[in-house]
Amino acid sequence: MSVGIKYTYLHSLPAYNTSSTSRLKSLYSDISRQKHSNPTSYRSTVHWWREVLQTVVLKRWLPQPSDALVLHALPTLADSFRYEGAGKPLCLATVISELQEEKVYIPLNQFLTATQLIYDPGWLPYRIASYVIGKPLRWALQQTGVVGSGDVIESDAQRWKRVKGDYVLCGLVESAAQCVLAHQRTKETGAFADKLYSVESFKREFSGVSLPDVVLSDLDMKVLLKHLERDMKIVVIDGKVVKFVEEDTKPRTINAVDSGLLELKTAVQNLSVQIESIQNRIKERSEKASSALKHNRKEIALGHLRARKQLEDILVKRSNALENLESTLWTVEHAAGDVEIMKFYESSTITLRTILSHPSLQRDKIDETMEALHSVTEDAKDVDLTIRLAGEAEQANIIDDDEIERELRALVRDVEDEKRVAEEREALEESKRLGERLEEVKVPMDVPEAQPERAGPVNEDVHT
Repeated sequence: MSVGIKYTYLHSLPAYNTSSTSRLKSLYSDISRQKHSNPTSYRSTVHWWREVLQTVVLKRWLPQPSDALVLHALPTLADSFRYEGAGKPLCLATVISELQEEKVYIPLNQFLTATQLIYDPGWLPYRIASYVIGKPLRWALQQTGVVGSGDVIESDAQRWKRVKGDYVLCGLVESAAQCVLAHQRTKETGAFADKLYSVESFKREFSGVSLPDVVLSDLDMKVLLKHLERDMKIVVIDGKVVKFVEEDTKPRTINAVDSGLLELKTAVQNLSVQIESIQNRIKERSEKASSALKHNRKEIALGHLRARKQLEDILVKRSNALENLESTLWTVEHAAGDVEIMKFYESSTITLRTILSHPSLQRDKIDETMEALHSVTEDAKDVDLTIRLAGEAEQANIIDDDEIERELRALVRDVEDEKRVAEEREALEESKRLGERLEEVKVPMDVPEAQPERAGPVNEDVHT
């Protein structure tokens, strides 16, 4: 008897804890006859189960065998989803069949053996369009009797017999592939060896970083490598050698240089692991020797020290070997880089030669073109000069009202100035004439003053 998924696990999913009991009962019911009779409800249920199944597979809540990218669809799968208030789902076989038709799920054997491209970026919009437009249209035609319903009555056991098997979940594979590509970009330093892995080293490097909080199984890695090679075209696999390449790289092969570089890279990595292990053992021997001396066990401490000395000798040899291998690896990578550079030079030379051989770049053609260009340029200058002279002549014939107004104001100012000057001159002359008249009527300063008249003759005899 299979062990079901824990109630607390399922209840932790938003798909469950946000749905009412009646809604869950509807989602758990048999939907096999709704595909054409009620396509909207049918699609909603399929989408809900797709999200649930993807989450459950990714979290590995299902019984063994458990993989993160592969769903093992057995009749007992429905028992794993028993849920309080909803019971056992009766639609899982229908859902899996539908997702297989849509290529959201692909049978494992078909995925691993197919030679043609399975990954198609346009499949999602096409599928949405087919169900948004095609399914309602088919339903309408069924209602009018133009086409049959197409529903085949099957029992749940019959459906499971038809869909039983292992399926690759394409959505999860695509997500894992993007994570692998992003991680690889952070690892590359420009060295050729950075792009090379053995199958085992590839698993060690990427199994834990392909999906959040998930370590991929061997089967998962096999599926992922097939997707990276065939569908994304970013790796080339030859036996046990995996090489990252650009999508448009040609030829897509692994040569003897690649194999040699990988062997050197693997040897360097293995030696590094050995050296780290030896260093840990030396540290351990030192600690044990110190502990033995604390307990006055000199013979035991001496044995640990001898062992440490032997390990130190081995460490020196391994370190020298590692240094030599790293130097050799660097030299080989440098030479391989020179080969690539020469290939680029050769390709550039061929490209440049092809361009220079074009008929339009021949000497006679160049001279002919330049003469024609000179002639056309002169014609253009003549046309420009003619147009400019015509424009100037036309401009001369245009009366500028503003300029006339300015001239009129200037004339008015001149007239007013002349009038003011004349008035000032006339006033000055009038003042001058008035002054002359005043001079004429002035009393002369040398005229004697008149003597006052006496009152009468003085009688001199009186005084006598």
